Amino acid sequence: MSTEPRINDRIRVPEVRLVGPSGEQVGIVPLAKALELAQEYDLDLVEVAATARPPVCKLMDYGKFKYESAMKAREARKNQAHTVIKEMKLRPKIDPHDYDTKKGHVVRFLKQGDKVKITIMFRGREQSRPELGFRLLQRLADDVQDLGFVESSPKQDGRNMIMVLGPHKKKTEAMAEARALADARKAERQGRTAGSDALAEDELEDVVTEDIETEVEDVVTEAQDAPAEAPAVEADAPVEQPAASQGA
Repeated sequence: MSTEPRINDRIRVPEVRLVGPSGEQVGIVPLAKALELAQEYDLDLVEVAATARPPVCKLMDYGKFKYESAMKAREARKNQAHTVIKEMKLRPKIDPHDYDTKKGHVVRFLKQGDKVKITIMFRGREQSRPELGFRLLQRLADDVQDLGFVESSPKQDGRNMIMVLGPHKKKTEAMAEARALADARKAERQGRTAGSDALAEDELEDVVTEDIETEVEDVVTEAQDAPAEAPAVEADAPVEQPAASQGA
């Protein structure tokens, strides 16, 4: 069965209680009149309360309404917090390196706002030494007390001993911090990229300036080293001799 409201021609009642585009009460009007108003406003007539007598209809942009509703639902799902119970299994005589690895996983789960179920598995003769498991669980609880607390104290369950750790932070708080950290890292990466681009431009400008200065220096040096040309000397004008006197 469709959950979408009836709109426009799909509404099959003689009259409706009409609500205007801005939420104003128009009153009870015939369906034909309501459809006419919808056409005048270039909007849809949407049945918002089908069980009312008469049904309540509103004038709205149904396509825009569906889009905004979908965005709100998406944002609500994004911010919705689901508490998850993680499980970590240990042995009573666990190796120190393995213990540090397991503890690291527990720390990560608690930081994410999840509960952690710690299970100590006993085998063979280890079942006669439950105090080993209790001390191991108590040690783990002390190591992560800044991030979580003992929600369920250690208790024997067959061949296993179980303890539940709860986070100090709520899941929503952990998610918000994780998103803020991711945004900060993204902004930092973008800042480094922008800084690298600016540095590259500065280096390029320095190289170009240096090339220009070098070229100018070369031109000046060539001009200084060129041999000086002797100034042009004008030929002496011929000296006119006095004319010999005629007849002695």
